[in-house]
Amino acid sequence: MKRRFRARVLSRRGMVGSTLLGLAGLGTAKASPLGAPAPASAESEDTGHLVHMDQVERFVAVDNKCAWPNLTLMPDDSIVATIFGSPCHGFCDGAAECWRSDDGGRMWKFVSIPAPNEPGTNRKDLAAGLTPKGSFVVLCSGSKVAPPDPVTKLRPIIQSVVCRSTDGLKTWTCRSSLELPPGADHVIPFGDIAALHDGRLAVTGYTGDHIRTNTAWVFFSDDDGRTWGYPRPLGEDDFNESTLLVTGGKRLLAATRTHRNSHTHISVSEDAGQTWKHLGPASLPGQVPANLIRLQDGGILLTYGSRLRGMLGVFARISRDEGLTWGAPRVLFNTTVRRANTRPGGVDGGYPSSVQLKDGTIVTAYYCQRIPMHQRYHMGVVRWRVS
Repeated sequence: MKRRFRARVLSRRGMVGSTLLGLAGLGTAKASPLGAPAPASAESEDTGHLVHMDQVERFVAVDNKCAWPNLTLMPDDSIVATIFGSPCHGFCDGAAECWRSDDGGRMWKFVSIPAPNEPGTNRKDLAAGLTPKGSFVVLCSGSKVAPPDPVTKLRPIIQSVVCRSTDGLKTWTCRSSLELPPGADHVIPFGDIAALHDGRLAVTGYTGDHIRTNTAWVFFSDDDGRTWGYPRPLGEDDFNESTLLVTGGKRLLAATRTHRNSHTHISVSEDAGQTWKHLGPASLPGQVPANLIRLQDGGILLTYGSRLRGMLGVFARISRDEGLTWGAPRVLFNTTVRRANTRPGGVDGGYPSSVQLKDGTIVTAYYCQRIPMHQRYHMGVVRWRVS
């Protein structure tokens, strides 16, 4: 019998109220008072683990950067964060940067610039990852730092570059080698690079006018990330920032930001990204974008930003059935601000990315414009465990 994706009724009032207890209850998962025993049911197993997390560490990890981090776990258990390296919401000059942590995400040091920017431009939108052959690949676009279009309110987008390092991020080669989908004049990369079953690589990017429609695409590389092409639509008209996870064989899972109401949408491919089936939402509207990783215990971790009024931060959910259903959310980080605002003087945050270290610790990085005790853009880090 086929397993069906069970849509869950999401309530803003229930979300915010139960989150004040440390747990946001969705669907049939019930919130317990902080410190109380979790219900002894299979569906609430992860709820119990998350409620009783007692090993949580938080850091302002990289200061004075907008970041929008992408984390990559290296073979030696170090972590590379590929980020936007300027303290603005994409309205100033800035390059893509790589930073490394050798102590599990507590301390970070600058390594190199994979995608430099020309004066008057930035390199802020990116996808990144380590290939099975050991090359580190960054696909990066950005925009001109110029007055926005009076109608669209957007700045001109610059073409994507593909940057590769084969010597441990010391040196980089960059080239314009990302094939545009039919009718598109740009691609904005996002998310993690996925290694497919047949040796190819896959990554996502999106196109569109950013006012009415966006389309998310999957691009493929058969030369270790040097060139990318063969674009296949992941979600048309209403989909943009996406990330991929290979769950086994030809099966891929995608978590995508929708354009119209900004919820995190789950999709699945059974043919290595050629065609996609949409399973349904995994968050409330206003909770994007997302990241997916496979946990050591076999579960799948979904982390995503939240811009709900009164609940600005980062949430986490776990699936125990390969992405068909998701357990109750956990708040990993939140601020006291009532409403997200990306203007200077405002507060915004999110864009989480996670890795799991060999000892089981999960490291989740995110960006934030400011918090009450730190009034600058920064990359924040949460170190935590599921159980």
